[in-house]
Parts: sequence; C-alpha cells; structure tokens
Amino acid sequence: MPRNWEEHYTAAANRDETPAPLLVQAVELLPPGRALDLACGAGRNALYLAGLGWDVVAVDSAAAAIRIIRVQAAERGLAVDARVAGLETDAFTIEPGGYDLICDFFYLQRELFPYIREGVKSGGVFVAEIHLRDQNCHRFVLEPGELRAEFAGWKVLYYSETVRRENDRPTAQMIARRA
Repeated sequence: MPRNWEEHYTAAANRDETPAPLLVQAVELLPPGRALDLACGAGRNALYLAGLGWDVVAVDSAAAAIRIIRVQAAERGLAVDARVAGLETDAFTIEPGGYDLICDFFYLQRELFPYIREGVKSGGVFVAEIHLRDQNCHRFVLEPGELRAEFAGWKVLYYSETVRRENDRPTAQMIARRA
C-alpha cells in the first residue's frame, strides 16, 4: 500500500533531524559545492549540507516535507532551494554536470540512475543508501550488487550491503566518485 507522505511529514514524530551517517562521512573531506538531495523528505540531509556551506537543491513530492525544510532553513538562517516535484513525473530534471554531490537516501527509481550519473560533475560524488530485497520484496528495493553495478567505472570509495540496526532491513550503502 503506498504511503501518504503528506500525512507522514505532517506528524511531528516523524521528523528525524539527524543527518545520515554515511553522508556525514562522505562530506567530511569534501569542500562545499553544489549538492542535490533527491527525495529529501523533511530535509535532514539538505539542512546539514547547507549548514556546512553547500549550495543545496532539495527535491521531494510531499509539499509538507518541503514546507518543513523551508521553515527550518529560515529559522537557522540557511539557504536551501527546496522544491516540490514528483521525480516519477519528470517534474524535476537533474542538470547534466550540475552537482558536486548528489545524495539519495531510501528512494529508488531505477530510471534516475543514468541522470544521476550525468548530473555529478567530474570528480564529484554520489552517496546513497537504498533498501535491498528481503522477504518483503517489492519494486522499490535493490537486488544485491545492483547499486554497485549501476556505477561501474566510478571510483567506489565505500560500499556495503548490510542489515540496518534501526529496522533490521538490509541496505546497500555507497560513496562513489565520478572520474
């Protein structure tokens, strides 16, 4: 059953403000540049990046999530270009060579992988954590090895397929640099 993301983000209890540990690890040694946070949710990663001086574009289909980002950014004095756009409907186009960093946490739309690869500048980084197939198999999960294969030819700085302690679900995690 599809989730109602508007209701999800309207519920205050569903707002995790802690940035993804993998993203924190990835940007630790990167100079700030232009970043894209795909399916950004309530903006935990976008706000973190903006706080470090990144020029951030954050995209999500849930207007409630984008409202949260805009309010949080204003309260913190941060600039985030937060946009309501359904990625499945081509309402947002990833600009070729437009980003030093693209991050994707827990969102899978296979058709976006070629656009993500083209959207990262030479020397830029893609950071992702996406659920893997398990007993609850559906189309929004990766097959083992699939994420790594999508970025063949890139310098993989970190890759793992493991079970997340928070919810006992397997995920693929990757930090990869475009040549």
